[in-house]
Amino acid sequence: MKTLLDLENWNRKEHFEHFSRMEEPFFGVTVEIDCAKAYQTAKTLKTSFFIFYLHKTLVAVNSIENFKYRISEDKIYINDRIDASATIGREDGTFGFSLIEYNPDFSVFEKNALTEIERIQKTSGLFTRSFDEDNLIHFSAIPWVNFTSLSHARSYTYPDSCPKISFGKMMTSETGKKTMTMSVHVHHGLMDGLHIGKFVDLFQELMNQ
Repeated sequence: MKTLLDLENWNRKEHFEHFSRMEEPFFGVTVEIDCAKAYQTAKTLKTSFFIFYLHKTLVAVNSIENFKYRISEDKIYINDRIDASATIGREDGTFGFSLIEYNPDFSVFEKNALTEIERIQKTSGLFTRSFDEDNLIHFSAIPWVNFTSLSHARSYTYPDSCPKISFGKMMTSETGKKTMTMSVHVHHGLMDGLHIGKFVDLFQELMNQ
């Protein structure tokens, strides 16, 4: 479900109109995330670390209203729930776009994720299903690279307002500290650095629980 945002009375109306006119309205940041506690928790739960931090990502995304905004025909809609379209790798080196439904209950989410991952890995091609709604984040993991910045392939003629969140290689220091880089790209017409900051802080808090 989604509801229409009252753009005329939104305090960011001018920001939306300004940045939406740009050929590239997206901006992004790359930050370092402490993942030692989350990695240990995932091991204790005997679950996939990837699924674990994907769930924490969606918990944070669904907690911040601006991350639930999407643009359609110059209007802004607020989605009730944001799911994930994550890239899922296959043994042949290719990947496919998935659709993993968010659920605040991790056990339910884990089951959904495992089912979708298995389906992608048994198919071929990039698009193995239709994507009829845009209540998504575009999510990817690049576990081979400890990147310090990241850019995305984008078509400027294709309307897109979905946030793009990516994670890099987990690094372990000599003292045992575990970190990962996280890249967050968002539509500047929908949010600013303030909102990314709130997302990063909440995500780190969730990873530390």
